[in-house]
Amino acid sequence: MALLFCLITCAAPVRFFQTGFIQTTSSQSISDDALASVRRMDSADRNARGGFSLLPASENLRRGNIYLTNRAFAEAREHFQTIVQSNPNDVNVPAALFGLGRAYFVPRLYAESLPFFERLARNYSFTKEGREGLYALATALLRMSRAGEAVERYIEYTQKFPQGERAESSYLNVIDGLREAGRNSEAVDWIARTRQKYPGTATDINALFARLRLDISQNDWQHAIQTANELSGKTFQTGAVTSADEVAYLKAYALERAGRTNEAINAYLVIPDSIDSYYGALATKHLSAMSAARQRPEVAARINRVNSQATTSSQLYPAPYREIILRATRAGRVDPRLVLAIMRRESNFRSLAKSPAGARGLLQLTIDQALKYAAQAGVQNLREDDLYSPDTSIRVGSAYLSDLTKLFADSPEAVAASYNGGEDNVARWLKRARQQDAGVFVAEIGFPETKTYVLKVLSNYRAYKLLYTSDLRRSA
Repeated sequence: MALLFCLITCAAPVRFFQTGFIQTTSSQSISDDALASVRRMDSADRNARGGFSLLPASENLRRGNIYLTNRAFAEAREHFQTIVQSNPNDVNVPAALFGLGRAYFVPRLYAESLPFFERLARNYSFTKEGREGLYALATALLRMSRAGEAVERYIEYTQKFPQGERAESSYLNVIDGLREAGRNSEAVDWIARTRQKYPGTATDINALFARLRLDISQNDWQHAIQTANELSGKTFQTGAVTSADEVAYLKAYALERAGRTNEAINAYLVIPDSIDSYYGALATKHLSAMSAARQRPEVAARINRVNSQATTSSQLYPAPYREIILRATRAGRVDPRLVLAIMRRESNFRSLAKSPAGARGLLQLTIDQALKYAAQAGVQNLREDDLYSPDTSIRVGSAYLSDLTKLFADSPEAVAASYNGGEDNVARWLKRARQQDAGVFVAEIGFPETKTYVLKVLSNYRAYKLLYTSDLRRSA
């Protein structure tokens, strides 16, 4: 399922928590056997009062991390809290405090996470957990719509830890935090400051990309074109959160909005289209809607080429579990082809798939998310292993997608982004974009993983719509 120049790291995606926080997972800790094992040990190791005070702190930490990785948050918190209360001077206390913060943050209990991150930042700044705690504190505040306070904490990080692991991300998060606080002129200043500090790096490119997004959100089309031209001359090195095609699309969009129609048409035509090109697809869609472009042979050629590619590669887009999907999506008005598009990206149709963050099954649901929708899907007494059942995964996943579809009507991009990165983040990104355009919204997605996810899912969705009818029969 989901900032980085984004916002965690800013904020853990709904299902994954590669959030930029300290990583404590291992292949052992994410296995179902490991989860079952610690539950058996917990049952045997409780003391007379029901706690775990007799365990070494390192063992409490190990078990807490296994639970946290598998999103068993209450069980994780119990072990971390035992360390803090029973062994207050133990070397593992900073890690336990950080675990407690994450065990509230990941399920979006941001207010509850604040005291633990604040304590880390205040008392353990000499440790990596203390540095991460300050960064996580800023992120939690941002997620709570306290953007001004978040900015102050990100700036504090850059001042206290100029060589810290999150220094560059903090600079970039200040920019977007200022935008969310409505302080755009200050954001422009921070863009210049960031570029001056990190010239010629991916951070430099990301700061310039932030300026392009800001220009577009403010309808400053002339400056957006200028910024896009500057960006297009850059090399998009590892760590850059944009691409040549994305920048080319945003430039074409700015030209179109500026009324420079012929230039916009030519700019859209430059973006190559293929069955797996998201921005190529958007460019073709814009061209097809522009009266000055519709009759051009290049536009028809683009459409015919993609249709041919879809037919040729049809074996790559199967439609398994047809009856289950149709039954599960009928009431919620979810397009079954979108379910297939997500399933293809999530598990490649492997029902026993499990992610490093404890997501399971065809639609890679986590147990905490699945429990929210189990009753709506007609599933009783849901446990982790049940998510490997195709029927359960599709029913529960479709119920979740139904809610997202209602929340973000007519925007499969926002639905896919929510499924991976969380609907609270998507609401912020939509507000920041201030444009009713899918490509502009995607450019604002703050998690690189989520942006990549959306591009892949929407490309899959396009192929499925070309190949199948809404009842999952092959098109003629």
